[in-house]
Amino acid sequence: MHVLTSEIDQLGLPAEMAHMESIVTIGAFDGIHIGHQALIERLVDRARQQDRLAGLVTFYPHPAAILSPRRPLPYLTTPGEKMALLESSGLDWLAILPFTVQLAATTPRDFVEQLHVRVRMREMWVGTDFALGRERKGDVATLRLLGQEIGFAICDIPYVLRDQEKVSSTYIRDLLRRGHVEETTHLLGRYYSIYGEVVHGAQRGRCLGFPTANVLVPADRVIPADGIYATFAYLGSECYSSVTNVGVRPSFDNGERSIEAYLLDYSGDLYGCDLAIAFVARLRPEKRFRDIQALIAQIGQDVKEARQILDASAIPTALGQIANQITDCRPSTVPE
Repeated sequence: MHVLTSEIDQLGLPAEMAHMESIVTIGAFDGIHIGHQALIERLVDRARQQDRLAGLVTFYPHPAAILSPRRPLPYLTTPGEKMALLESSGLDWLAILPFTVQLAATTPRDFVEQLHVRVRMREMWVGTDFALGRERKGDVATLRLLGQEIGFAICDIPYVLRDQEKVSSTYIRDLLRRGHVEETTHLLGRYYSIYGEVVHGAQRGRCLGFPTANVLVPADRVIPADGIYATFAYLGSECYSSVTNVGVRPSFDNGERSIEAYLLDYSGDLYGCDLAIAFVARLRPEKRFRDIQALIAQIGQDVKEARQILDASAIPTALGQIANQITDCRPSTVPE
């Protein structure tokens, strides 16, 4: 899969692809959930049948971050994760366009004309309520008329439903904020995962007999609700069962929110290492204990319960591959 990062008016395919026509889908694609996956799979099949390229156009930052700057939008996936997740999708090319105020002001006509010329777009695949361009005037009906005039077809795909709810990035963010990580697994088609560097903390876990890795995650990532979780932790290509605490440590200082993972069968120094955490199940909410001994007893019970859950859960082998591909998960590494 070729990754293209440039302004829309400078977009171009590699020389070996430049003569081929493309079928293109456009969107934020945050999370690459099962709805996204279904659309991409159908698009790739269609492209193969017609001997065309399958392409995906997405944006960074997320359009909502530019259009509504006072309402920060946390991400389900960084650009690096998104690229890694799409690597095995069958797409021929992926374009990550820098979303700016200028791009937001582009008319639907100008935007699709650029795609028609620069990647030889002959079909555009979008969701039924999709809209692009200035003031979101480029809805499906408008795009269909533009396509007839410019020379491309519009294919609007119904959204995937689960329990009568539209599968969307917004819905998944809400589930995570409520701690429903098991449900997000079904909607993502994988465990929800975060990546970060292990940094020094207060080292209270070590004193309790359960040394934890304090994982520093970019501030613009979606973090599940405070609580204790059964998780898998990837250190390079090695996977470990783990228990992860998300919260403010109410038995101690009610300090800043942190993410601390206890790797069940690991001993060694993790400081400075990158760790990937996959959330499998929520064990309980975070709570304050009357004394240290009660806390230690509860942690022991958490570890026992987590082992039972994780022993019966699929190890996320794809996560290890993705973790190895992402050398730096901070969004600022993507060219603007």
